[in-house]
Amino acid sequence: MSLSATHQDKLNTFWQYCLENQYFNIGYPESADFDYSPLFKFFKFSLNNCGDWREPSNYVLNSFEFEKEVLAYFSQLFQIEFEESWGYVTNGGTEGNMFGCYLARELFPNSTLYYSKETHYSVGKIAKLLRMQSCHIKTTPTGEIDINDLIDNIESNNEKQPIIFANIGTTMSGAVDNIEEIQKRLGHLGIDRNDFYLHADAALSGMILPFVESPQPFSFADGIDSISVSGHKMIGSPIPCGIVVARRRNVDRIAVEVDYICAKDQTISGSRNAHSVLMMWTAIQSHSTSTWQQRIAHCLSLAQSAVDKLQAANIPAWRNPNSITVVFPRPSEHVWRAFNLAVSGDKAHLITMPHHKDSEKLDQLIDAIIRDQSVLPKCSTYN
Repeated sequence: MSLSATHQDKLNTFWQYCLENQYFNIGYPESADFDYSPLFKFFKFSLNNCGDWREPSNYVLNSFEFEKEVLAYFSQLFQIEFEESWGYVTNGGTEGNMFGCYLARELFPNSTLYYSKETHYSVGKIAKLLRMQSCHIKTTPTGEIDINDLIDNIESNNEKQPIIFANIGTTMSGAVDNIEEIQKRLGHLGIDRNDFYLHADAALSGMILPFVESPQPFSFADGIDSISVSGHKMIGSPIPCGIVVARRRNVDRIAVEVDYICAKDQTISGSRNAHSVLMMWTAIQSHSTSTWQQRIAHCLSLAQSAVDKLQAANIPAWRNPNSITVVFPRPSEHVWRAFNLAVSGDKAHLITMPHHKDSEKLDQLIDAIIRDQSVLPKCSTYN
């Protein structure tokens, strides 16, 4: 391929833009300290992981062997026996959540999907695409699903087989829904464990909680039926991707035979990015458990430091347990745009990631927030 000088200049300009902005997208959880240069040579090939990596396929230019090792790693991480699990590398967290909801709908086709108002916006789309009945549930001030409201809605709907969409780290506040209490309360309603489905959206926190001393319940050992994690967030990747893991016995019932590739396909997308599989494999082979623990501890330390500095300036900043998301009152537009902050209603947040090697740039943001808050009208209430 060859480009004209004009088109090459356009690419060069975009290259400079990326260099200037790669490390300070602080409102969004994307690790940027990755190096996949050993994989560059594979971009010469049209790799395609079509279908189920457990099945031999006529399309031989795939990375199935690497995908198997990736899924073995995440099965262990999320506490399920590898042979009892099934999963694949997705195109992102939304596909993983759709897969979990799809499985649940196939198990309980007449049931309602219950999810909180702090749930990622994609879940509303998923419910429409899958034509699932859905119900919005209130949240607590810190972002967890309001279990009393959940149970009230399940009771009022006379729901016998509810589908629960649990957040293991909400988008805006990093809140973790109490899946232990949810299951206990469902039991009090007389709903048997085999009569509800529990999907866990752990887009960011799925790579945090396994590496902290006192994690909230979130794994298969804690009762979940499927879990979705993003690959381009805490792990880091130049290509959006993710991982979904589910109980194999549930997945077997949705398999589709595809004659022209001589294999089964249980995935949402069919043709899948085999290069992102190589990236996930490289990432997990490059980091030991102790390395992940150090990375997570660094991020948590930076987050707590940001909370302390903002609170010292009388700004009501806070974070949830085991969360690297720092929540504070929404600053002026020129501040949140200048620092690429995520804002929602009267709140904003920053997220501390492994590529924030020191607090210098964070301090620049914190100083800007403090200056800005000194001239903004004081809020009468804030949570």
